[in-house]
Amino acid sequence: MLRSRQLGEADRIYTLFTTERGKLDAVAKGVRRAKSHFAGRLEFGNECEFAMHRGRSLDVIVAAHILHAPWVKLVEPERFATAAVVAELIEAFSEPDMALPEVYELLTGMLAAVELTPRPRELLPRFSARLLDLLGLAPPTGACVRCGQALSPEVAWLDAQAGGLIDARCRERWRDLPELDARDRENFAAVCAPKGSGAVAARATTRVSRAIDDLLAHHLGRRPKSADFARITASEAG
Repeated sequence: MLRSRQLGEADRIYTLFTTERGKLDAVAKGVRRAKSHFAGRLEFGNECEFAMHRGRSLDVIVAAHILHAPWVKLVEPERFATAAVVAELIEAFSEPDMALPEVYELLTGMLAAVELTPRPRELLPRFSARLLDLLGLAPPTGACVRCGQALSPEVAWLDAQAGGLIDARCRERWRDLPELDARDRENFAAVCAPKGSGAVAARATTRVSRAIDDLLAHHLGRRPKSADFARITASEAG
């Protein structure tokens, strides 16, 4: 369950991400009534099995069975803000040709981690890098994205418009680009490592986190609207 919005006096439209059809909108009729049989089921972040039928313009949810309900934990401000960024990114990047089972697994795994970890916002860079990888947008970590030559181990610069890291040969001196030193480079490679590569998943350094945020913003065409809320709640929490 990614988000919902009101429809009429008693209904809601829900945006779902599914294993078979990707993102879709469906309406639950009467869900806002006190005695609705959907009570407690159609909450943000819940994973459910749905029974639906085709409507004129929207699918209609007729039954929902909860598989996992992280809502009790997600109502905590930092967890909710982090989950909101995750849901916004999944919805924004949803395309008909997405690798649906893999993206669904990433989504459900991330929400489960957000539910359990004490500092959920620290999980966002790895989640974002994994999502870019599944979309075919992952940045190369060992070569200049412009010339293809191996990067210097000492320093590289992030060129979000080019989609990755560049070396000194391709750097335009008049542009103020974020610099990643040797430690950041190693961390960037670990955070962006594909699942199953054998690399140990790492928490992003501050500069690597900002670099991945910049890459996301470039591919998305904007900063996620939920990101500011996530930063504020993380600051208040720690």
